[in-house]
This record gives sequence, C-alpha cells and structure tokens, in this order.
Amino acid sequence: MFVLGLTGSIGMGKSTAADMLRRLGVPVHDADAAVHRLLAADPIVRAEIAARFPSAMDGDEIDRQALGAAVFSDPAARSALETILHPRVRAAAKRFLRKQALARAPLVVLDIPLLYETGGEVDVDAVMVVSAPEFLQARRVLSRPGMSVERFRGILASQISDGEKRRRADYVIETGIGKAYTYRRLQQLVGALSRQRRRPAGYAHS
Repeated sequence: MFVLGLTGSIGMGKSTAADMLRRLGVPVHDADAAVHRLLAADPIVRAEIAARFPSAMDGDEIDRQALGAAVFSDPAARSALETILHPRVRAAAKRFLRKQALARAPLVVLDIPLLYETGGEVDVDAVMVVSAPEFLQARRVLSRPGMSVERFRGILASQISDGEKRRRADYVIETGIGKAYTYRRLQQLVGALSRQRRRPAGYAHS
C-alpha cells in the first residue's frame, strides 16, 4: 500500500483535489474532518479544552470560532491546542491505515493541511502539494464567509510558504488552470502510484 500525503497552503484547492481523489476510488483520510469530529463528540477533548480555553466554551459545547480567536495570534495557545488534538488525529490516521491495509488498498491518501509544519512527511511515502497563483489563492480565500485580509495574512504567516512546499514536494498539482486539468493530472498520478510498492513508514509500524 502506497501512502501519499496531500497538503497545500490555504486556498490552493486541497479540498477539491481530495474530492477528486475520492471520485477516482482512492481512500482519503481528512485530518480537518477528524479535528471537527473530536471537537464535536469527544468528551475528553471537550474537558481538556474547557480547562485550557474556558472562553471558547458555550455551555458544554465548544465554540469553534471563539477557539480559533483564542489561538489565532498566540503561538503558546496554538501549541497547547495542538498538544490536545494532534496525537488523537494521528491515532485516527493510524486506524485508517490499518483498515485500508486489511482491505488491500494499493494507494491511500492522508489529507493533512499542516503536513510539513508538523513533520508529517516522515510518515508517508511521498508528498503531493496542490498549488495555484497567489492572486487566485487570495481571491478564493477572501471570498469565504468571515474571512478578512488580516486573518488571511495571519494564516499565511503560520504556514510554510507555497514556494517552499513546492520545492520539498515529490509531486506538485496545479489547481489554477481548471478543474478538468487538475483531474487529469490526478488521474495520471493515481495510476502511477497505485502500481508502486510501499516502503515502511512510521504510521504503519507505531
């Protein structure tokens, strides 16, 4: 089983690429979705966040917007939140990989927004970065509800640059040319990687 890491800066088309991969029959584990499930349904996570970020609680529920505001410009707070969430997200990814290995999937994808920022590249066989021109990235992001230029800049500052991600990637998929082009490139890559043998990786053996 070949494990491909999927990443890319905000607004670069990662979610669209992940959806296309699913249409191509590739199992995809979404780290963001795993975080959302933890925040919504895990009582231990809820208790730990209530203790560390009381302002992010709305009664017994976590207010995700308030939580985001609490960690947005505070590296120490962001690190504390990551300490709560990241080990659990990694555990969910391990369960996903075990399940897909038993199903003999030839290729799986770990969709990890902060893959390079968290050192996740050591746990996959190759990394695919999605990328688009800066003007298109800005247009996509600033059209999102609740987004501002200030918040966009803050998010970019917390991520490794697109240029560095492209430099370090095994594969770069352009998403600014059109969805049909992106889909064809993904289709070609899926065909090639599905025939490759997987090398040992940390997720599989821990």
